[in-house]
Amino acid sequence: MNRELIMVIEQLGREKGIDKEILFEALESALLSASRKSLGPGDNVRIHIDRKTGEFRVYHRKKVVEEVADPEIEMTLAEAQALAPEAELGVELELLQDKPLQDLGRIAAQTAKQVILQKVRDAEREGIYSEFIGKEGQILRGVVHRIEKRNVILEVGKAEAILPEREQIPGERYNPGDRIRAFVLEVRRTAKGPQITLSRTHPGYLARLFETEIPEIQEGIVVVKATAREAGERAKVAVASTKRDVDPIGACVGLRGTRIQVISRELRGEKIDIIEWSHDPATFVARALSPAKVSSVTVADEGTEAQPAGLVIVPDNQLSLAIGKKGQNARLAAKLTGMRIDIKSESEVERERADAEEARTALLAFTGGSTEIVEALEAAGFGSPRAIAEAGREALAALPIVADRADKIHTAAEEWLAARAQPEAEPEPVPQVRDDAAPPPDAAPPTAGT
Repeated sequence: MNRELIMVIEQLGREKGIDKEILFEALESALLSASRKSLGPGDNVRIHIDRKTGEFRVYHRKKVVEEVADPEIEMTLAEAQALAPEAELGVELELLQDKPLQDLGRIAAQTAKQVILQKVRDAEREGIYSEFIGKEGQILRGVVHRIEKRNVILEVGKAEAILPEREQIPGERYNPGDRIRAFVLEVRRTAKGPQITLSRTHPGYLARLFETEIPEIQEGIVVVKATAREAGERAKVAVASTKRDVDPIGACVGLRGTRIQVISRELRGEKIDIIEWSHDPATFVARALSPAKVSSVTVADEGTEAQPAGLVIVPDNQLSLAIGKKGQNARLAAKLTGMRIDIKSESEVERERADAEEARTALLAFTGGSTEIVEALEAAGFGSPRAIAEAGREALAALPIVADRADKIHTAAEEWLAARAQPEAEPEPVPQVRDDAAPPPDAAPPTAGT
């Protein structure tokens, strides 16, 4: 019987991939739990199974005291020294029980079986968790097992993993038996065992695909610095070379685009822009907005804010390309660089500059040419006639430097705005226009220079 037990444990260990020692400890715990009635409920009892012979031994721990109050857990010094001459007061001795372990009975055996099965399940779950916790951030291959409420359940070795609907590339369809690759997003313990969550939309998946498909990245010659994705549509990847004679973009694209095409097909035709990373933030932002051409980039650190901002100026004919369809190109560039990006055309910047100069000229006129007062107004947020008019007289009067002339400045600002609005409300007729060239009634009035 005992030999059969050893054989069963060894076989169970091989089949389940569990260390035999874990199963021995589980069986010892089960036997102890099932034999509480015969051995007593005390915590001083231990059952040991010989790993070679399979024999059971029961041990009791007792404390050496001068006067015994509970013989189940205590013994006198004389009794202890009879067993172990070196025994002293206060120490604990573990004694082998003389009588053999009694038959546990049907209920006790069933209890032991359940405890062992539970221990086996726990050991299997812990083994799966230990195996996959180290694979977070890596790519796994799995077979689609079933679909549950649009969530895909995959078999990955001995475990099951879930690919939630939110982590699936839009438009992808899965059928049982399909073999797919996915990014290990998270591995966590739950009451039902380890839960492995996968993703095919995470930017890390794109980076891992580059590492898998491009030998130069595997060898460390080319490095993926940053990725940004809108899954199924478009992505941007910033790469850099550790060797001057290696073109990082060419290495990733491959001969006639073969390498990047493999990655794009894996992502269901996702368009991938590969750009060269730069230490200089302005240069990096300009490259991130490709294929648009950029005139200039000004990067300003916001100081207290963690995210810096960049002002990008582009030629008028590049504005729509820089922004992209529904703002996609600008969004991806912002994700890739980690910056807030404000894109303006050259003509828009020129208009803003002209408006600012006009506003400053007007403020100088309102204040009698005092640059000191104008600077005080600008510092207070009243840098234009419109800002002064909207602020009101009381806000202006609160500034000591303009308190005595707040009414005058406010009135001048209102009159200036009214004068500018007048031509728009009542446009003057355009002289010297022939009848055959007259614009239709709903046409906009001609602008300067036409």
